[in-house]
Amino acid sequence: MSSPQPLIQISGLSHWYKMGDEELRVLKDVSLHIHHGEFVAIIGPSGSGKSTLMNMIGCLDVPNEGSYRLDGQEVRELSDNRLSAIRNEKLGFIFQQFNLLSKLTALENVELPLIYRGLPHKERRMLAEQSLERVGLSSRKLHRPSELSGGQQQRVAIARAIAGKPSILLADEPTGALDTNTGKEIIQLIRELNEQGHTIILITHDLTVASQADRIIHIQDGVIAIDGGARV
Repeated sequence: MSSPQPLIQISGLSHWYKMGDEELRVLKDVSLHIHHGEFVAIIGPSGSGKSTLMNMIGCLDVPNEGSYRLDGQEVRELSDNRLSAIRNEKLGFIFQQFNLLSKLTALENVELPLIYRGLPHKERRMLAEQSLERVGLSSRKLHRPSELSGGQQQRVAIARAIAGKPSILLADEPTGALDTNTGKEIIQLIRELNEQGHTIILITHDLTVASQADRIIHIQDGVIAIDGGARV
C-alpha cells in the first residue's frame, strides 16, 4: 500500500532578493515533506532563512526556483486571487506580536478573517465564539486588547487563526513576546490543537520551544541542516 501524499511537498526550493547588482540567496535548494497532522518545528538563528521559508509555506511569497505543492497544488502556478483564498481557507497564522486591532473586541478580532471570506454575520459570530471557547476566553470576548494580558492576547490571536477551521497552523515565534510560564501555556494549547487534527508548523530560534514538537527541522544559512523525527 502506498503512503499518503504529503500535505506539503517542497523540492529544490530556492529564493533570493536583488540588492543592487548583487543577489542575496536566502533559501538554497530546500527540500522537505510535511504530512497531515504533524507537529513540526523549524528552528534556526536570526538570518537563517526560517522566516522566508515560513512565508513560502504560508503562500505569502513564491519561490524563484523549485517546487512547492500544497495539498497537491503547485503554488507557483496559482493566481494572486487563488493564493489569497488559500491563505484565508487552508492556513491559520499566529504571530509573535499578536497583530490584534486595538479598537476591536476579542470577538470582533476573531471574526475579521471570516468577514473577508464572505460568511454571513450569524455564521461568523458562531464560529468566533466557538474559537474563543476553545482557547478558554469566552468570558473575555467583549474585552479589547488593552484590557487583556499578553497571554490572553495570544489566545485571541490563536482563536482568530483557527476560526476558519484551517488544516495548517503556522506559528511564527508565538512565545517570543511572553514570559516563560505563559509561553509554556501557549505551546501546550498549540499541542492540544495538533491533537485535535491541525497540522502545526512552528517557527522558532528557541530549542526549548522547538523540543515540544514531534519533529525538528534545523535550518542554517538557507539550507536544511538536520531534518529529524525525534524530539531533542
